[in-house]
Amino acid sequence: MKMKSTLAGLALCAGFATQAAAQDSWTMTTTWPTSLELIEIDKHFVDLANKLTGEDLTIEFFEGGSLVPAGEVFGAVESNTVQAGADWPGYWAGRNSAFSPLATTASLFNAVDYVNWIEQWGGKELYNEIYGKFGMVYLPYGVTNNESGFRTNEQIVTLEDLKGKRLRLSGLEQGRLLEKLGGSQVSMAGGEIYQSLERGVIDGAEFSTPNVDFSGGFQQVTKYWATPGWHQSASIFGVMINKGAWDALSDETREALEIAAQANLVWSLSFTEKRATEAYQQFIDAGIEINRYDDETLAKVQEMANETIEETACENPDSAKVYLSQLEYLADYAKWRDASAPFNLGRTPNGPDIEKIRGCAG
Repeated sequence: MKMKSTLAGLALCAGFATQAAAQDSWTMTTTWPTSLELIEIDKHFVDLANKLTGEDLTIEFFEGGSLVPAGEVFGAVESNTVQAGADWPGYWAGRNSAFSPLATTASLFNAVDYVNWIEQWGGKELYNEIYGKFGMVYLPYGVTNNESGFRTNEQIVTLEDLKGKRLRLSGLEQGRLLEKLGGSQVSMAGGEIYQSLERGVIDGAEFSTPNVDFSGGFQQVTKYWATPGWHQSASIFGVMINKGAWDALSDETREALEIAAQANLVWSLSFTEKRATEAYQQFIDAGIEINRYDDETLAKVQEMANETIEETACENPDSAKVYLSQLEYLADYAKWRDASAPFNLGRTPNGPDIEKIRGCAG
């Protein structure tokens, strides 16, 4: 009888040990396939996180599409089917339009602005407020600067050249802005762009920075590149974490993940800017003709982007709250940024009407 009791106790202990081990092991996936270089930002974070958390947490990483389709990563994390999912927040703007400015802005923030805002001007709290509505914690851990722009087989030099064009474009405000300029937005996953360009299903496409675009093979199916990418002046990437899984971690492990995210954020900027510089030359070597919009055109785009941001923000108090925080940061930072020109970090844009958005933020 004593032997049976001992065995039962051992079995129970083993069960608890297995359960504890399971709590210390996460499954993480991403929206990116291996073929697109953006996945390197995710891999670098996972590597840092596994090193910093030691034996307290192991993250097993799976490429995009291997567990769930890219568009279902949000739901998989929300339901705790996977504990973590790497993303670009703008993909979820259909759930809440506030995800859009958490991902990118049209002719507003540059990469340094996003880092400043996230780390010191209250941005990090807003990511968690919006993702928190869906039972998640969010760690922004990747940033890229200005995206490439449209890649086409007909030159785009002026805004008139956009009229009638069916262009793959991500982003809520971005699509509305394109429509004002006479084009039409086509939404599709990054992995579908190459074939759509090759078959003429779309007239052109934007996706990401030059290095990511080159990894997608777009130089093989287009002839022209219109730059700069005014539609996305910078982009943020990060990891969605199921709130229950996050809360189950120790304070020390959560802190280690936050440190890994901060380190990855800075690394990602230098990594992608170096790779973008190399890819720029690769596009030239591949025979791609690069056309840059003139300053007058970009000023017109800025004016129309401001209008679009104001309209979109005022449709949703959450979106207005995010934009208001971003505009307050720009106004505050402008004092030092403008005083330190020409050695400053980027420009202070002539952005949207802050008082109009303040009134919509409720």
